[in-house]
Amino acid sequence: MGKVHQVDYDGKEKKTTELSLVQVKGTWKSKLGKKINKAAVDCVSAAKIYESITEQGTSWTVVSPITFTYKVIETRGLLDPSNDTLLLGHITDLQQLEDIKKSNKPIRRFVVVDQEVYQIYGPKLTEYLEANNVVYKILALPTTEENKSMETALKILDQVNDFALDRRTEPIIAIGGGVCLDIVGLAASLYRRRTPYIRVPTTLLSHIDASVGAKTGVNFANCKNKLGAYIPPAAALLDLSFIQTVPRRHISNGLAEMLKMALMKHRGLFELLEEHGPMLLDTKFQADNTVYGHSSLKAASQATRIAITTMLEELAPNLWEDDLNRLVDFGHLISPALEMKVLPSLLHGEAVNIDMSYMVYVSQESGLLTEEEKKRIISCMVGLELPIWHEEFTMELIQKSLQDRLKHSGGLVRMPLPVGLGEAEIFNNTSYEILHRAYMKWCEELSVSSDSTCDA
Repeated sequence: MGKVHQVDYDGKEKKTTELSLVQVKGTWKSKLGKKINKAAVDCVSAAKIYESITEQGTSWTVVSPITFTYKVIETRGLLDPSNDTLLLGHITDLQQLEDIKKSNKPIRRFVVVDQEVYQIYGPKLTEYLEANNVVYKILALPTTEENKSMETALKILDQVNDFALDRRTEPIIAIGGGVCLDIVGLAASLYRRRTPYIRVPTTLLSHIDASVGAKTGVNFANCKNKLGAYIPPAAALLDLSFIQTVPRRHISNGLAEMLKMALMKHRGLFELLEEHGPMLLDTKFQADNTVYGHSSLKAASQATRIAITTMLEELAPNLWEDDLNRLVDFGHLISPALEMKVLPSLLHGEAVNIDMSYMVYVSQESGLLTEEEKKRIISCMVGLELPIWHEEFTMELIQKSLQDRLKHSGGLVRMPLPVGLGEAEIFNNTSYEILHRAYMKWCEELSVSSDSTCDA
């Protein structure tokens, strides 16, 4: 690029120079122009500095690309002492991996685990760490939506600080549901400004949702995930065998997020859930020796793989949400306010499904879905044992949530709506009349009894 003359906003000429950054003997230096003798330098950075000079002075614009590499790994027997995925699965550098395996230096790990998960898997986790000669600290905490707070994150950080982690080579391990993964992720992002962490989801919801993205966070000011950061884990380690100890309601809870991806992106996944959803609930995504046979594990593997793939397709190119038009926000426009309002009576996926149920009516009322498609979707939700209506989901809550949405989404509602089975688009101009007509019809057809919240 070299030197470029531009006219500033005040009409005065300015001179802008592009500077490349090269490293020579451990020192970074700026170099003019694009042609650099790479043989004469140790490293050329992808970052650039643009220096602009005007009569008022000099300004520097820094463009510094940030690249995150993280792995999502399906495995079986994660806590089998012979399986080293939990300790080494996150490492991408083969030489580093080889050096660690040859080293006599013990591996050190700080593990945060949901206390209910610890009651089930604590002995197995301890046995695993000791069998692999790991120097470890296990912190078991109650990680529920009610204590998803900065206080809990700071409690973790106190213990991490006492353990004296190496912030580059000793990742914090989080084992639990989505709340646990979110809190630990935020704590790790704060400690020494970014300490690597590993996610091990133990619920279906976190298996297909919280584990594969970059979001971390805690609740604040009575708002869901008001504080947080976009810091992906070094790795998400997925073992479906954890799901076998999850209560049936929590399996259904996870199926809501899976259904979200089906409605937005994948008709085949929707039809799989429509046909096999009850079986997946009965078998808890495990191989089954009864009437279902091996078809249960095949359906479980196929459903989770499609859900994760479609989720990654949406998240990977937009990890920091630079683009606010996000299909993965389907079911998340009204549900955060509903979830916090009735806490703890609704699980996250249940609140999301109630939101999705209403939005399906909005789609049908807007002419985007046929009556038959609407009925199939609602029937599928019922088959997955998900709630499809709630008395606290009022027009007042809808209006307030959409107004808040405008504030935080660049002045646009950015409402994802299905336009068929497995297809969706983003809409900004859905009228109040349509929202109200859809709401009235939704209440009339799905409420368990007539209720004052359904009055015009």
